Amino acid sequence: MGSGMASLKQFLLSIFATSISIALTFGTAAIIDHNKKQSEKRQIVMMVMYDMYNSMKSIENADSMIRQSMVIQQQLADDPTLFDKLMFHTTILMPRVDYTETTERIFSTSIETINTVGNVFFTENVAEFYQIRQLYKTMICDSVANEITQKKPFSTLKSTLDFDYSQYAMLSGGFLNTMQHLYAQCKQMMEVTDEEVETYRKEKEQMEMSEDEEATDSIMNEIIQLQGNIDESKAKLNLE
Repeated sequence: MGSGMASLKQFLLSIFATSISIALTFGTAAIIDHNKKQSEKRQIVMMVMYDMYNSMKSIENADSMIRQSMVIQQQLADDPTLFDKLMFHTTILMPRVDYTETTERIFSTSIETINTVGNVFFTENVAEFYQIRQLYKTMICDSVANEITQKKPFSTLKSTLDFDYSQYAMLSGGFLNTMQHLYAQCKQMMEVTDEEVETYRKEKEQMEMSEDEEATDSIMNEIIQLQGNIDESKAKLNLE
């Protein structure tokens, strides 16, 4: 009986140890997988928030250009003698936006990316932000550029003052306000701070700067090598 009890005890201990081992193995794997997904989620969120931040800053600059153009119109209306001096500034103060659509394409076309983020409201806000960004470019920047190209409004004082920036200014302000609101909501939903966005920006810019320097060095070395080969070949020809 004693020997049987000992064997049973050993058997039960073996089962218990095996169960603990399996639980630890699968539990550890689950924790690692969860942490990996959280890390991937955070990277995607920061990538999108950084893109939204840059786009918003570009549009803020475009909005400022429109307002500056209206200020110049006001100055010309108050003192027409400034026309020759300020006309040049008026022609260059066209609203422009500078952004790439790489992040937008990655985010909007990859179901896996959207699933990794796992927040429907965040996804909807980002999609709306990108829609407004495109509308801003077509309805304001492109429209102003086309109107200036077709009408050439800055040839005279009257045509300069008659150019209606106000419609673009109101539309621009509305778009910008909505984009700022969507951006703020996204930050709150995903618990992203301004400091984190700034840190991400600096790290990304530093990385891009290093890549640019490496590419430039590679190009320069290739050119120097080619020129050296040309000089050697020319020397062998003994050309006068």
